[in-house]
Amino acid sequence: MEMKPLTRVILGLVCLLVAIWLVAPTLVVVPMSFNENKSLAFPPQGFSWQWYQNFATSPDWSSSFLNSLKVASIVAVLATVLGTLAAFGLDRMKARPANLLRMLMLTPMVVPGVVLAIGIYAVYLDTRLVGTLLGFVLAHTILALPFVLIAVSANLEVFDRRLETAAASLGASALTTFRTVTLPLIAPGVLSGLLFAFATSFDEIVVSLFITNPYLKTLPVQIFASITRDADPTVAAVGTILLFATTILIGGGMLLLGRERKGRQ
Repeated sequence: MEMKPLTRVILGLVCLLVAIWLVAPTLVVVPMSFNENKSLAFPPQGFSWQWYQNFATSPDWSSSFLNSLKVASIVAVLATVLGTLAAFGLDRMKARPANLLRMLMLTPMVVPGVVLAIGIYAVYLDTRLVGTLLGFVLAHTILALPFVLIAVSANLEVFDRRLETAAASLGASALTTFRTVTLPLIAPGVLSGLLFAFATSFDEIVVSLFITNPYLKTLPVQIFASITRDADPTVAAVGTILLFATTILIGGGMLLLGRERKGRQ
């Protein structure tokens, strides 16, 4: 049933208002990052790039940024590999066991972050992983893996298994079939999962606060420490950079999934 033009306009306006309501508090950070004063204030007074320069030249900010970039890159690769293999295995299992395992693997998205952080911290104390690169990678991988699982599973649900049967009938092994047939067809889901995993790790704060130490801080932890200590507009500048970087990453992932679904249809 086709919508009337007036109904379409009203729905569009409602969607626009909801989008503005959701995004407006976040966009307030952008003008605050150009404030001339040495404190967070809105509306800003004057215009200055000094807080972006401070972010680029300060050892604390640059080292925390590099730490986040390093951790997020490793997590993105590790979570993508594990999530893709898990999605592929669940897709080949029977319905009941697969649904149970999928539910267990998606629990990090449901369990409150503080609860998960306390559990990870308790384990890390015994294994001496607090404040280590390995500790950050393992903890962030737990949080990022469900996003990869969802993205890849969405592609596998519309995947035509007859293509694998055809490849096998032509003499291809299971590994060759997966590498030359299955993986290229689910590549958009894998890539979008990679982007989501990177963004999840790069922006993670709750678990990171529990497992950090003075010698290894990620960028969100440094933001939290700065805003509780001096609250200079460098925080707003970093927030603006993260806002646009995350938007590009998530938008790219959503665009890939959208194109893949249109191609399937």
